[in-house]
Parts: sequence; structure tokens; C-alpha cells
Amino acid sequence: MKFLIAGLGNIGDEYAHTRHNIGFDVVMAFVQKHGGMFTQSRLAYKAEIKWKGKSFICICPTTYMNLSGKSVKYWMDKEKIKVEQVLVITDDVAIPITKLRLRTGGSPGGHNGLKSITEVLEVSDFPRLRFGIGDDYPKGMQSDFVLGKWKKEEEAIVKAKIDKSVEVIESFATQGITAAMNAVNNQVFSL
Repeated sequence: MKFLIAGLGNIGDEYAHTRHNIGFDVVMAFVQKHGGMFTQSRLAYKAEIKWKGKSFICICPTTYMNLSGKSVKYWMDKEKIKVEQVLVITDDVAIPITKLRLRTGGSPGGHNGLKSITEVLEVSDFPRLRFGIGDDYPKGMQSDFVLGKWKKEEEAIVKAKIDKSVEVIESFATQGITAAMNAVNNQVFSL
């Protein structure tokens, strides 16, 4: 069984550890936990993890957020991975910072990374783990908020949610998406 784990974000030091790059941070935490190493590869930083009889192709696309679909499709095709074995991890302003939401599909909801993947794959039914970042910003300041760093008081909850997201990747692969959704979608993380 082979899985593609794609964390969305933007390359470049100025984007590192921002809210919009939480997908990168989650995938990096998963790879680190399982002793993997990223290498610069075609359209992505890539690491391969073998765990419990499963193979995980982990990518952080180097295409920038709004072209994420190019990288995801390239690695799906190259590794012959079916769409239901892909898990995309992304930030979401429509979900409170206290929540994670795992879904089998859905609309991009204004997220450029999800929009790109939907357009390139020509399907909206691909598993995605949406990492709630909340919407605590003044009107017209969404871009600054999303591209900004976490507040000091948010760091503990973000760390707890990254750890839980790593567990979600593991249970997605070993127990299936329904069990993984049941384990995480109702959980509330406290500030």
C-alpha cells in the first residue's frame, strides 16, 4: 500500500512556519518522527517513509501554493498512487484554531492550493486534512494574517495539533479514512 502525503505551503524563508505553511510543518513532523530525510526533487521536496508495511511518499511542493496541483499530479502519476490514497494537508481560515477537520473531499473553499489540485486532477474528491487557523483578523487583512507567524499564545495548541495531525496520517493509512475522521473531527484543542 502506497500513499501520497502532500503538505501545502510556499517555499522561501519568509514563509517558513507561517499559518499558510502549516501543511509543510505537519509533513516535516511526520517525516522526522519516522526518521526520514527530504531531498530536493521534481516539483517538490520529497521523502519516502516505510512504516507498518505501508509506503509514504511525502511531498512539500516547490511550485508555490497556487500551483500545488502540478506537483501533486506529477507524484501521483510517477508513483502510481490512486486519488483515495492521497492526503493533502492545508491551513483553513474557516475552521477555528481549536479544530482539525479530515474530509474525503469537498470544495476548495477559496483555498488556492486546494483549487489548483481540484483543477489539475479534475476531481474534488480527494482526502484532505484541514488545519484550522481561525479568522482572527480585521476586514481586508486575510492575506497578512494567513502569511503571518503564529502568536506566542497559539504555539502550544499548534504543536499539539501538529502531533495529532501526524497521528491522523498514520491512522488514515492503517485504519482507513472513516476511522481517522471519527478519531479527530470532534476533538477540540484548548488554548
